[in-house]
Amino acid sequence: MSDDAPTNDGQRFDRLPERPADREVEGRASREEVLDWWDDRFGIGRDVLGEYTFWEKGAGKVWVFNGEATDPSRVEAIGMTFLRTRQEHWKPTTRAVQRFGEHATRNVVELGPEAATRFVAGEDQDLAEWDGDWGYLIVAHRIAGERAPIGVGLYLYDELRSVVPKGSRAELSPVE
Repeated sequence: MSDDAPTNDGQRFDRLPERPADREVEGRASREEVLDWWDDRFGIGRDVLGEYTFWEKGAGKVWVFNGEATDPSRVEAIGMTFLRTRQEHWKPTTRAVQRFGEHATRNVVELGPEAATRFVAGEDQDLAEWDGDWGYLIVAHRIAGERAPIGVGLYLYDELRSVVPKGSRAELSPVE
């Protein structure tokens, strides 16, 4: 890459390129890659996310926005944080999982009341019975008979690690 090639500016929102071939900033994810990742990892298809636009601010912090923006570079936030991409394994945000996780068809672990309570409090727990993929999972719990996504977990070596942000953790009493 030449010295005058576009670079990532951590203080500005830039729209993700449509395809990898359209990439101007090295390392930046494309819209196509983001949509493919959500579909491959969680079964959340393009029909769910197709109307949204994706923006990067900072190194790999992808935001999702329901609409268009002509010049979002002067704002502090646009939509909500959605995905972290500039690391070895992409990581969905808790808010993204809570918003779109109801559409997931795979890599969702459903916890009972006691385990869900421990999870939202930030506790890691054994989960040897999980026979799905390792890595980031959507963690859900049944509320009023419906599966409700509650956060992101990291499953490794028969352990479910809570990655609920400290500011979003809650001390709850389990309800059957």
